[in-house]
Amino acid sequence: MAAALRPVLSTLVEEIIEAVRAVPAYAIGLRGGLERNVRLGVEQALEGFLELIASRGEARLPGREVYEGLGRVELSEGRSLESLLAAYRAGARVAWRRMAEAGQRAGLESETLVTLAEAIFAYIDELSAATADGYAQAQSAVAGRRHERRRALLELVLREPPAGEEELAQAARAAGWEQPARAAVLVVRAGGADTVAGRVPEGTLMRADDGVVRVLVPDPEGPGRRGELEHALRGTAAVLGPTVPLVDARHSAARAEAAFGLWERLAGTGEFGVRGTDGLAPPAAFSSAGAAGRLLVADDHLPDLLLAAQPRLAADLLARRLAALDTLADGPRDRLLATLAAWLDHLGEARLAADALNVHVQTVRYRLGQLRELLGDDLDDPGARLELTLALRARMLGLGASAG
Repeated sequence: MAAALRPVLSTLVEEIIEAVRAVPAYAIGLRGGLERNVRLGVEQALEGFLELIASRGEARLPGREVYEGLGRVELSEGRSLESLLAAYRAGARVAWRRMAEAGQRAGLESETLVTLAEAIFAYIDELSAATADGYAQAQSAVAGRRHERRRALLELVLREPPAGEEELAQAARAAGWEQPARAAVLVVRAGGADTVAGRVPEGTLMRADDGVVRVLVPDPEGPGRRGELEHALRGTAAVLGPTVPLVDARHSAARAEAAFGLWERLAGTGEFGVRGTDGLAPPAAFSSAGAAGRLLVADDHLPDLLLAAQPRLAADLLARRLAALDTLADGPRDRLLATLAAWLDHLGEARLAADALNVHVQTVRYRLGQLRELLGDDLDDPGARLELTLALRARMLGLGASAG
């Protein structure tokens, strides 16, 4: 069979190349390096096929690297893998037609020609697999380079002092990333990085450092974007910083990191849950969001962040406004603290405070009388009430004890 087919190879190469030109992706013509690669591929494919026939299938697929290289070239030229595989199939049909004619002229039996057809298309499958491998390898390399460039870009965006506009624009172009006008930084526990990576919206930049993952989210206030983030972070502890111009992204990161650190502090054991302090539960949003793995928004907790940023000031505020209650036993002190917090939260309405505490309104009024004995006129002074509210917040956050 091999001897019967060899005489048609020289003309068959040109026919196959013409068949390739008929594939739409190559309709503009084969030129330069692409034409050389295609010609080399066709010649080697035909010679290799005859070699396999002559060896009764004992030879290996020849020149596999040539077909892997064709796959890599397709990606670099911006064409789909399917275009090249369509060219392979077109070439296989031409090869079968001409080889069948040559076999008939040589008197080969019909059964042999059927076997020949099967061999041609099995051979094309092998070449296609080699090409797909090359294409996939090139895709992986491109993705790896883009990943590293985007990691470096995020580092540049968050750098202090900030990068210049031109430097940032060049890095964005190299990473194939379109700069948004506004963005926010999301901070995620490092353990949730793999889960989040496959879910975050298109165009985000991600980098893992120091036990947390920082994710730059373009246009976080766009339509449907918050829902996308909440879906991506299902079951994962995460905090979103404020939306800012891209050049100020480092400030969004700093605020998200501060809120994240406070959130973990409230977790106590490292698992986000409710932990009471002196009868006062931590801010509900911190505990409930953590327990359910929901997204926490840093700017919803600015007073808490202010206090956490100045622990010594928070301790002084506690001493200034609540020291009188520390003279009491634990039980009475905790009840008075809880009552004071509820009364302040409900703008001095004793009945609403009673409903919140699930006690009788007279109980609240009795405790308010005790508080007036301890705190004097502070309950009637707007400035003092503000300081009391902040002091209670600091106590909820456990800041007084840490300031030491």
